[in-house]
Amino acid sequence: MLKLCVLVSGRGSNLQAMIDAIEAGKLDAVIALVVSDVPGALALERAGKHDIPTLVVDHRKFKNKDDYEKEILAAVKKAKVDLICLAGYMRIVGSVLLMAFRGKMINIHPSLLPSFPGLHGQKQALDHGVKVSGATVHFVDEGCDTGPIIIQAAVPVLEHDSEEALSERILEEEHRLYVQAIDLIAGGRIRLEGRVVRILSA
Repeated sequence: MLKLCVLVSGRGSNLQAMIDAIEAGKLDAVIALVVSDVPGALALERAGKHDIPTLVVDHRKFKNKDDYEKEILAAVKKAKVDLICLAGYMRIVGSVLLMAFRGKMINIHPSLLPSFPGLHGQKQALDHGVKVSGATVHFVDEGCDTGPIIIQAAVPVLEHDSEEALSERILEEEHRLYVQAIDLIAGGRIRLEGRVVRILSA
């Protein structure tokens, strides 16, 4: 069974989608640890309701990113985690975590990467007038939303869409897509060839 650590900063709706899928028997995984860089994040409350261990690591209390990530890494190793999932985690991952979990750390982003990386992908899509946006699950690398793409889902951009309305429709796909990506990894169906991710047949 795949052991997950979920890194969060906010409300944790993707975390909740993982919890729901696991509890429904749709995902052969267990969330061993939830780590937040923000004290009081709603995601911590969601985890607590399901008796999932949580940890707050406030980056402001460390002199540099390496020390901050070493604290997280120690907890992750203690929990014997197989895969780190970023779910609304609002920090760029540094070398300490990358070196330890390269190819074993994934993120979800609200756009069809490589278009519109970084913050406010939904607003970027609207500002550029694209007709289709969506969500992407990708491996984490040194860049901002630049890692190898695992799976994507398209979401139409409607006439007179607001950022809020588009974000909500993309979020629905995120919840489905993230669980699907984790399920593929849990089933050993992902093979990374350079920058290309191959999905193997069941």
